[in-house]
Amino acid sequence: MTKAALPDSFARVPLAHRALHDVADGRPENSRAAICAAVEAGYGIEIDLQLSSDGEAMVFHDYHLERLTETQGAVQLFTAAALKETPLRGGDEGIPDLAEVLTLIGGQVPLLIELKDQDGAMGSNVGTLERAIAEALVGYVGDVAVMSFNPNSIAMMQELCPDVPRGLATCAYDTHEWPLSDAVCERLRAIPDYDRVGASFISHEVNDLDRARVNELKQAGAFICCWTVSSAEQEQQARRMADTITFESYLAAPPA
Repeated sequence: MTKAALPDSFARVPLAHRALHDVADGRPENSRAAICAAVEAGYGIEIDLQLSSDGEAMVFHDYHLERLTETQGAVQLFTAAALKETPLRGGDEGIPDLAEVLTLIGGQVPLLIELKDQDGAMGSNVGTLERAIAEALVGYVGDVAVMSFNPNSIAMMQELCPDVPRGLATCAYDTHEWPLSDAVCERLRAIPDYDRVGASFISHEVNDLDRARVNELKQAGAFICCWTVSSAEQEQQARRMADTITFESYLAAPPA
């Protein structure tokens, strides 16, 4: 099994969650403006990908448009062209696709890509988004890694892009917060797929970093990232376990 290690740059720089966003300053989540601000500041970048109706990887967090735009409906109901023309709240730009964002970053800072679950229940009905990402990454020379809460997505990325570092987004899977069955939450909580998908890192919920399984993986050589740190005090606490952090709502310790 191929297991690609994260480049050293991921340990050197904190990752701006959904890029360096601040809607009060005209930089919505996952926007071009937020991405450019992160690059200028020297931070790494974490972005989210959803799928358009015509199979393009769009840089957007939510499954539905209404929180972040004036449009209603699921992202998957709209073409990439329509989404690019859909203005983000608090900014003056539409939703970018992955290819455009890769061009903007151009290898200047490390990039962590989260694939949002397209199955709906963390199952195996995946593939279109993964193939779109693999196509976009062809020829990209910057430090980049992929992760997902759905292990099946990362298993497919292992097949499509074996040289791209892979990880799992992980958490406590509180059944009151996740629209998943108790059985699925219980299974994923134990992070059983780490070796199966050839992962080299996890990005774990910051308030659950004391979980025994996280420490077990760290002792076995896993790189530990965490989400989402929102203060300098929380960062100091998180770094007792985490090798790097994903942050928002404040400026993390400057890149080394």
